[in-house]
Amino acid sequence: MDLYRERLYAAPWLFISSALVIPITILILAPIDLAVGIVVSIIFYAAIVAAFILSAPTIRVTATELFAGRARIPLSLIGQPAGYTGEEASLQRGQRLDARAWLLMRGFISGVVTVPVLDPDDPAPYWLLSTRNPDQLVRVLDEARLASS
Repeated sequence: MDLYRERLYAAPWLFISSALVIPITILILAPIDLAVGIVVSIIFYAAIVAAFILSAPTIRVTATELFAGRARIPLSLIGQPAGYTGEEASLQRGQRLDARAWLLMRGFISGVVTVPVLDPDDPAPYWLLSTRNPDQLVRVLDEARLASS
């Protein structure tokens, strides 16, 4: 059972701006055949939207593990998480970023959570996760981590 689940879908402006493929494709194919241009442009846009949706990673917290995209770590191997928004989140993604950190970043999501890794065999000192709900993710991780101890 998931205690927390968040799918990191693309921002709405990416869906809107990628719709520019429709008039571009029509303009390119109109001299050949306008109907083909319209059909191909709709297919291209549908493919882009499908790629955005299907490639969106998920952050999940269960009673025993944290899943971030394809990666997972037992809650017993994480430390005290911290959530950041605004300018502090920008600093975590930039100036304060450790090059060894494991990242699940999305540029269109402003909040981040750092999750320290306590496993001595893991080369990453922490995970840095983009999230739209940093406070909620930190709270759920804290509760689940303490419950699993």
